[in-house]
Amino acid sequence: MRSYSLIAPAKINLYLEILGDHLSGEIPQPDGFHEMVMVLQSVSLTDQIDLRASGTDAIRVHCTHPQVPNDASNLAYKAAALMVKRFPDCFARYGGVEITIHKQIPVGAGLAGGSSNAAAVLVGLDLLWELGLTRDELQELGAVLGSDVPFCIAGGTALATGRGEQLDVLPALPNLYVVLAKYRSLSVSTAWAYTTYRQTFGDSYVRRSDDLEERRQHVHASPMLTAIAQRDGTKIGQRLRNDLEKVVLPEHPQVLQLREAFQQAKPLGTMMSGSGPTVFALAESQTHAEQIQAQVKGAIANSDLEFWIAKFNPSGIQIVE
Repeated sequence: MRSYSLIAPAKINLYLEILGDHLSGEIPQPDGFHEMVMVLQSVSLTDQIDLRASGTDAIRVHCTHPQVPNDASNLAYKAAALMVKRFPDCFARYGGVEITIHKQIPVGAGLAGGSSNAAAVLVGLDLLWELGLTRDELQELGAVLGSDVPFCIAGGTALATGRGEQLDVLPALPNLYVVLAKYRSLSVSTAWAYTTYRQTFGDSYVRRSDDLEERRQHVHASPMLTAIAQRDGTKIGQRLRNDLEKVVLPEHPQVLQLREAFQQAKPLGTMMSGSGPTVFALAESQTHAEQIQAQVKGAIANSDLEFWIAKFNPSGIQIVE
């Protein structure tokens, strides 16, 4: 049976600004999503996804991590089901697939682990079924599954607008490291974070389509994008932004304490990633990252707290040779 193995990197947000409700339709109306401006970055904390043609008409998912479902609720399963729906002739010709997820990216961490796994399944089935899809076509499929999936396919450094699926490639940042930390027993619902943000700050949302377009134009001249263009790690660290911290940190004092401990360790910058609860600190080298990790470990002696050191990754899904 033919098979492929793929590497699926985690993602952090260097910048996350919520502009308002995402508008769609001929007469633009809120569609339940948010209009976002984000800078996304792949990192070298990765899962491995193995895909094997099964010779049956079934999709099966295997993962030994206790928090990862092995049924149709898994986003990797949904990615395979979407490919079956879109390419029924190929499914009839090649049959079903066994998907094995080797989990290293923490679950429920705001690091897009599930989205990256789904992206790997799309890329892997494109290869397994010999579809010859372009990256744009794969990203269009990914957008059906979730806002982070298109980015996870391409990876690297990117500006994401709309609800996160409209991507512009930014210069690679090859020399930066990141220290990630998360309480093993703590997770934050992404849906809760965005719903709570809307309930708390909805009065400040941009409401009109032309106002949203004006805000989008300002993004392209933002200080964060200038810092990235200059590959200036110090300035990037100073310009980190995550609007969701406004609702997550008050609700989860452990995450706030962790963020403050990182700040005391003198990184280039520190912030919660996505909807959390992972907190990261930027470092200029492996040695700097190790120093930051050691200081925070010393400040918070808690066996539930896990750490990872990773490097910025210039790409998304990769085939294991």
